[in-house]
Amino acid sequence: MASRAYNIPNLLTYARILAVPLIVLFFFIEGRLQSSDFARWAALAIFIVASITDYLDGYLARIWNQTSNIGKMLDPIADKLLIASVLLLMAADGTIAGWSLWAAITILCREILVSGLREYLAALKVSVPVTRIAKWKTTAQMFALAFLLAGPAGDKVLPYTTEMGITLLWIAAILTIYTGYDYFRAGAKHMVD
Repeated sequence: MASRAYNIPNLLTYARILAVPLIVLFFFIEGRLQSSDFARWAALAIFIVASITDYLDGYLARIWNQTSNIGKMLDPIADKLLIASVLLLMAADGTIAGWSLWAAITILCREILVSGLREYLAALKVSVPVTRIAKWKTTAQMFALAFLLAGPAGDKVLPYTTEMGITLLWIAAILTIYTGYDYFRAGAKHMVD
């Protein structure tokens, strides 16, 4: 049992969880919220590596037949921690502001609601599979957050980096609403007594 907890796919998931405080730490190196160019590029590099582990851990677990209960539990938690922390960080430093906060709030609310639904359905021994569009949603979120992490530092290299991130964030929010509705529709028949 312990060997399954420490297989490579699970180690990648643990690394993604550990990446969360590292990303935030780069924005607080000077003891206060500071989004210097260095902080943004360093956080972006860690975020990209963490995002790649999101794909790799599941892929490796399947091809090596190393799926485990702890991996099934921690993988979606790691994704939500990564996405939520970067959304909150970008809102705190003002990269996401104004109406775009609604896109971020939509994504956060959906992630929490679907997690609650999955937990409830798991107690009933009902599994809700991840759909292809839900994977697209996660991909859109990861790309949006990568552009937003680069933000003003990225604008110096590629003009409109921040605007591309905001556009992708809204696309992710729309996909988030659709997939959230899909999950609740699938789970609704199990919620009614």
